[in-house]
Amino acid sequence: QGYLVESGGGSVKRGESLTLSCRGIIDNFYAYELAWYRQAAGQERELVAAIKSDFGRYYGLSSVVGRFTISRDNADNTASLHMNALEPEDTAVYYCHAELYTPAREFWGRGTLVTVSS
Repeated sequence: QGYLVESGGGSVKRGESLTLSCRGIIDNFYAYELAWYRQAAGQERELVAAIKSDFGRYYGLSSVVGRFTISRDNADNTASLHMNALEPEDTAVYYCHAELYTPAREFWGRGTLVTVSS
């Protein structure tokens, strides 16, 4: 059992920054791969960025490389997504995801809305 709680969403203007945070109420948080997904209105959910238990990072969208950075703090059971130079195209609901492969477990947060205006 467990859950994820996101925070940090909001409304900003083009070029501004936001940091999203995800707190995991999960046993053995350090062992999970953590990720941020986003879903824009009328679109499918897509992977933004992920960070493995060994802190290796990868990004699912070329459009965020160089602008977004994913990080984690296992001491605090948190994952963060630092977003710079935001564009209106980044407007979406952002979801935190935690996945353990052995045994198989996963959790989703409820999402936090990011709105970027021009």
